[in-house]
Amino acid sequence: MWLTCSSIGRKFVMALTGICLVLFVTFHCLMNGVALFWPSGYNAVCEFLGANWYALVATIGLAALFIIHIFYAVWLTLQNRKARGNDRYDVVSKPAQVEWASQNMLVLGIVILAFLVVHMIQFWAKMQLAEILHCEYVHEGVAVPPAAGSLFIQIAFSQIYTPIVYIVGFIALWFHINHGFWSMFQSCGWNNDIWIGRLKKIGFWWSTIVVLLFIAQAVVFTVKANNKSFLTDVALQEQYAESWNVQAEALVEDFQAGLTKQMSSLQSEFEAAQAAGDQAAMQSLSQKAQQMQSEYVATSGAAFVEKADAIVAAYDKQCPDMKGANNAIAQLQGMAMQIKQMISSAAPSSPQGEIVSEEAEIVTEETAPAGNTNETDTVTNK
Repeated sequence: MWLTCSSIGRKFVMALTGICLVLFVTFHCLMNGVALFWPSGYNAVCEFLGANWYALVATIGLAALFIIHIFYAVWLTLQNRKARGNDRYDVVSKPAQVEWASQNMLVLGIVILAFLVVHMIQFWAKMQLAEILHCEYVHEGVAVPPAAGSLFIQIAFSQIYTPIVYIVGFIALWFHINHGFWSMFQSCGWNNDIWIGRLKKIGFWWSTIVVLLFIAQAVVFTVKANNKSFLTDVALQEQYAESWNVQAEALVEDFQAGLTKQMSSLQSEFEAAQAAGDQAAMQSLSQKAQQMQSEYVATSGAAFVEKADAIVAAYDKQCPDMKGANNAIAQLQGMAMQIKQMISSAAPSSPQGEIVSEEAEIVTEETAPAGNTNETDTVTNK
């Protein structure tokens, strides 16, 4: 196949993957620009992409482009060195900039790859990958929502080495794109004297604008991170609060659903006893329901409390100006306190045989056999 067996074919593959990567870099630059002027909008973009199927398909495609581009770059470099033999050590005159970049594209690519690894560790691994694995990144003992891109900017650019690494990477990227832009068109056959000059100018301005925007973003992000702007902005705190609110509601619903499922087997028995007016059977089933709730809290309560405490801690740290403004968090916190008391006392029911529920019942008359509410245990959010 000529794409792999000929030098022209390999250069064409390099050019094709290079065009796609240049377009991605441009898109990424524009996406980062949103974070400069509208951080909450940037978070919305991060949530839209996230671990959705279309984002995963794009990520796999992008990874394939990078791997193919790198593989063919190494292949062509080794081929050229083998063809030149000892001549590559001869001293030749080199025009500035572009010719230097032309003869050092592999080195520039390695620098960019190293920068890319740092960037992926700081962002992709903690965002999309964390969402795929259902394992949130924990910073200073507090979980960070995968879609909270502004928080990851805060974490990354509060480190002194980050802007240095990024700017070095951006400079290498400028040399790489500046030469690669017109070179990829040349590899595709667009190499007449008129258009090569034009393409070199387009490549220069394209790469310069993109890289300058990247450097400006790194500088602004560093300043904002050190000023803690991504932590104090009220609009961002509202977003963080909404994210934790959703998780709080989901945690309560999952806990309730688990208990409902466990006690569902008693429902038909209770309905039959109620229809027959068998008070003794109803009393026995209600006691069994209490016992099942006790066992459920004993086995699942600790995990619930741990997750609830993590959500509340993250909410308190990331949304300091939102305290008292979120009922879901308050309900979760109250429910966790009740379960802690039930676990520590090893007595899930009160002296009256019930714990009254206002908002977040674990057991209700619909989900458990308890015709007598004095013998139905529920968990309250106070």
